[in-house]
Amino acid sequence: MMSQKNSFLRRSRFLLLTSLFGLVACSDDDDLSGPQPTDATVNVQDFMWKAMNEWYFWQADVPDLADNRFANDSLYTAFLQLENDPEQFIGNILFSEDRFTFYNEDYNVLLNSLSGVSKTNGMQFFIGGLANEETDNVYGFIRNVVPGSNAAEAGLRRGDVFYAVDGQQLNDQNFSALLFGDNDTYTLSMGELDPVTRLVNPTQEQVTLTKIADFLEPPIRLSKTLDINGQKIGYLMYQRFNRNFDEELNDVFGKFVADGVTDLVLDLRYNPGGSVNTSRLLASMIYGRNEDDLYIRQRWNNKQQERFSKSQLEDYFEDQLPDGTTLNTLNLTRLFVLATGRSASASELLINGLNPYIDVIHIGDTTRGKNEFSISLVDDSDNRYRYSQSRENRIDPDNSWIIQPLVGRNENALGFLDYTAGFTPDIPIREDVFNLGQFGDANEPLLAQAIAEITGSGTVARKTLRDQPQEQLQYDTPAPGLMLLDKPLLQPE
Repeated sequence: MMSQKNSFLRRSRFLLLTSLFGLVACSDDDDLSGPQPTDATVNVQDFMWKAMNEWYFWQADVPDLADNRFANDSLYTAFLQLENDPEQFIGNILFSEDRFTFYNEDYNVLLNSLSGVSKTNGMQFFIGGLANEETDNVYGFIRNVVPGSNAAEAGLRRGDVFYAVDGQQLNDQNFSALLFGDNDTYTLSMGELDPVTRLVNPTQEQVTLTKIADFLEPPIRLSKTLDINGQKIGYLMYQRFNRNFDEELNDVFGKFVADGVTDLVLDLRYNPGGSVNTSRLLASMIYGRNEDDLYIRQRWNNKQQERFSKSQLEDYFEDQLPDGTTLNTLNLTRLFVLATGRSASASELLINGLNPYIDVIHIGDTTRGKNEFSISLVDDSDNRYRYSQSRENRIDPDNSWIIQPLVGRNENALGFLDYTAGFTPDIPIREDVFNLGQFGDANEPLLAQAIAEITGSGTVARKTLRDQPQEQLQYDTPAPGLMLLDKPLLQPE
């Protein structure tokens, strides 16, 4: 019998993917044949070129993706044969400004990661060296522990630090192999942070962690109502825009409404993005059920833009969930957002979509600057290479590669869409690994600043972090910044 967990994962992936990847449609009457390879060994490269030629946002800016690039099939085949490694091939046809298109040789792995499912021990961390230590040693500063994960069960918490893995001191040469190799299990040697000397003191504590396959990461990490001198402030730590949890998100806002929340602190500091539609629903829960107000408008490449009608390209604020449940909304006129360089895609989309209507006060660091949305493409030419779970048997059995290319941008009601450099904070605060604090704690530095702004109690003292460890790497689940288009688009009107 299928376990309850596996049944849930299958159901979640079905709910996500049938709407997320299978419903983006436009006229299928156009000829998609294009040049044909004369060598069967380049079928992967052939799929990649044709899918990118059709959908890629910068198709017109990449000479090798031009419709008239090849005069005949022989020249096309010769081009495909130039690179035997599919990963190198796709890299060669990306636009120079593209930082976020990604791909995988197994579409199941990538699709699971988009659903928040991955193989992980649940520990997310910074890696950095110490300015006060003249060595090449680096340390792992734990910034987030996923609830229900192996790391959580092992008792690890935000603010913990480790200095060695399997008995080997971490340095700038070995940390990648020790932490990101093929080993599913490893043992951490823990340390203590000295906030005065800003050094790490080794301890005898050892923690063994094991990565769990098919682990579903819950997007709602923490929600609570803070009572600050009678003022009700809602706090939501939201990790990913996952449409399978929209009902739970609506329930959180129902509780906020019942608690009499008058201000909201939305913590997106590590949120890489996700579902565009979930961002629209969340924006509506914050701003209101204002169905006449435009939230975002899609901008595709020149090939696709003309194929869609005005109503298909525009998304307005919403009054209900897809199942008809009325949205709970706070009807706010301002929002406090905690965001950093790890806040990307749908997180930035939310800020941009709300900016024309309410005052969005951004506390933290400059955001990532990912303003493009993507769809999943597989080797199913009869469906214009779009992934659909109902058509998995139509995917070329000899080609399991999947591409997640950037295919468009969303502009807000004012027409603004160019935030490639990220959104700069109204109140800049950089996280200090020697004083991270705990999520939802009124004394946690970023939340404390938001509370001070809300209550008018003044500015929280912030030190200049001249000796902050140089950040080299942050670990998250496999999928990077995401803005996943999941609006059902039908045939052109």
